[in-house]
Amino acid sequence: MEKEATTPRPVCAQEALALLNCAAENPYDRDKCLALLDALRECIAQKKVKKFSLAEAGSTSTTEAPRSK
Repeated sequence: MEKEATTPRPVCAQEALALLNCAAENPYDRDKCLALLDALRECIAQKKVKKFSLAEAGSTSTTEAPRSK
C-alpha cells in the first residue's frame, strides 16, 4: 500500500480561512463572521496558539488583490 504525501496544515487553518472568506463576501454578514471569529478564537485557545505568520512572498504563488484608486 502506498502512503500519500501530505502537507501539514497550519493550526486552525480551516477556521482562519472560513473567517477570511466570510469577510470577503458581498453582502457582508456580520453575525456569520462573528460566529466564525468565535470558532477561530476557540481553536486558538484549544491549540494554545501564540502567533500566526504568513509564508514569505515568493515562496508560493500569490495573486495580488486589486488596488483601489
